[in-house]
Amino acid sequence: MLKKLFTFMALSAGGVLAFSACNNAAEEKKTGTMLTSQPYGNLSGTEIVQYTLTNANGMVVKILNYGGVITDIITQDRDGTPGNVVLSYDTLAGYQQSGNPYFGTLVGRYANRIAKATFKIDTATYQLAANNNGNSLHGGLKGFDKVVWNVTPLPGDSSLLLEYQSKDGEEGYPGNLNAKVIYTLTSQNALKIEYVATTDKPTPVNLTQHTYFNLSAGKSPTILDHELQLDAPGYTPVDDKLIPLGKIDSVKGTPMDFTTPQRIGSRIDSVKGGYDHNWVFPKEKAGLAQVGTLHDPASGRLMTIFTSEPGIQFYSGNFLDGSLQHTRNKAVYAKHAGLCLEAQHFPDSPNQPTFPNTILKPGEKYTQTTIYQFGVK
Repeated sequence: MLKKLFTFMALSAGGVLAFSACNNAAEEKKTGTMLTSQPYGNLSGTEIVQYTLTNANGMVVKILNYGGVITDIITQDRDGTPGNVVLSYDTLAGYQQSGNPYFGTLVGRYANRIAKATFKIDTATYQLAANNNGNSLHGGLKGFDKVVWNVTPLPGDSSLLLEYQSKDGEEGYPGNLNAKVIYTLTSQNALKIEYVATTDKPTPVNLTQHTYFNLSAGKSPTILDHELQLDAPGYTPVDDKLIPLGKIDSVKGTPMDFTTPQRIGSRIDSVKGGYDHNWVFPKEKAGLAQVGTLHDPASGRLMTIFTSEPGIQFYSGNFLDGSLQHTRNKAVYAKHAGLCLEAQHFPDSPNQPTFPNTILKPGEKYTQTTIYQFGVK
């Protein structure tokens, strides 16, 4: 019997990727990957779907077409016990509740903050929603975290292609922006996230993923005992509204120094408000490179981070206060219950001429790749 072979062409962070797979049981067993889907709710007549990726090692990643949300990353501890290492809700209502702090979402059109909710391109001034202390945060009132993405499972059962068109003027941003994100679960227990965007007018673009990690899988109520390491000799200091001051300071001799593994709770009290800053990687790490690790000594779980981005926002869950509803297993997500490691360009770059450029122009292609790989130590 002849095997039916097909190929699928998709944009990726590196340009065009060709995916091929066979539709017979032998090939499925060989790849060891499985993709399933199930209804997750309904939003104004649109079905919300949860997609489940499973690899041969038993690692599981679950993703919604709503907000591109990662609801689950299930991976084993040192004893082989699986657990969900991301903060999550039990229903769609959780992700739609007022005050949901972007659990697991894709973030755009501009991740992080833009000062005074305004920016200029050439002579034109653009006004955004001031949804965070007079500044614009994570794309505005209805950013990419609150829209329904078009999802296409890719051949091979290990990848999902998510697509969204942000129209000219949406949330105040100029240009029709076509955004594509590919989630891939690899046989090496890595979640690979590739982003591509194009526009028909100059516009700021800064896309990222806003998952909250707790590698204890719920056994510890906080991430304070986690050990973080970042290959970042610098960071961008901020004002009292978390807007960068326009410079890069050295981390040496400060509580911001994670160039060697540090217990997060050991120095967090020395940082006003907790960690919520942008760490800057050295220029020699341009291109996809390993930039850090996160380790939970109690469970043994280790997460290794790779990214093509020049910076990463480490947020230690400072604003979690135990008030969120519909949490998974009725968990109380109090302060520091989880942390975010958001690979990105720098906050407020459209207003900071010394920061790396974030203005995408017609004919150009925005690309970003970030990988979270899981193991034990």
